[in-house]
Amino acid sequence: MHESMNKVAQVTLAFWIMKICATTLGETGGDLLSMTLSLGYAVSTAVFFGIFLITLIAQVKSESYHPLMYWAVIISTTTAGTTMSDYLDRTAGLGYIGGSLLLVAILISILGVWRLALGSVSVDTIDNPRAEIFYWVAILFSNTLGTAVGDFLADTTGLNLGYEGGALVIIAVLAIIAAAYFFASVSRTLLFWLAFILTRPLGATLGDILTKTHEQGGFDFGTIGSSTVLTIFLVVCIFFMCRNPQRKAKQV
Repeated sequence: MHESMNKVAQVTLAFWIMKICATTLGETGGDLLSMTLSLGYAVSTAVFFGIFLITLIAQVKSESYHPLMYWAVIISTTTAGTTMSDYLDRTAGLGYIGGSLLLVAILISILGVWRLALGSVSVDTIDNPRAEIFYWVAILFSNTLGTAVGDFLADTTGLNLGYEGGALVIIAVLAIIAAAYFFASVSRTLLFWLAFILTRPLGATLGDILTKTHEQGGFDFGTIGSSTVLTIFLVVCIFFMCRNPQRKAKQV
């Protein structure tokens, strides 16, 4: 046995709360740039993808786990994922079904190559650059897929469940995953990735609920107000919940 430094956050209840908050911020932040500021999906995607690359390089080059840096990359994947999904679904004309199927295929391919290259897609210990890059690319596309799924559930051109209906469906599926975690002998790695993918559409749906007008079934807080509140909340969470930046993880 030898000890190695794990460079990703521990998967706890606090992790999932912060992850949902970050994905909701990704939805409102992505809409802020592409719609409120009228930059469009292509330009917004280029901007957010550039931010993702900058934060990713900083994260990979760091020698230990830093909560602020880690969650900065998470947020950059959610904002980039929002505009990437919107570009595929709307600008490229693939629609929610076509865009979702394409993203599912891409994500499965990434996880498959990751497993073939390193022997596992477990996130218990991410302590080398190759594993980190696979980890973050998988997260980027899972967040992109989540946006498409959330829009498909809620939008009139999809299943037309509305934002609240879409959120309830996702919460029900997540409850099944949680039950499997506590009461069934199911791969923890599989459950993690299923939960990670599905918390993105939950965050996307919650973001839509916050920003859309009352006529559209939302709270009409707007993208600026919602993004500001979510940013403050996430910073507070990082401060209080991530107090141990350097953690040793044992690896066989």
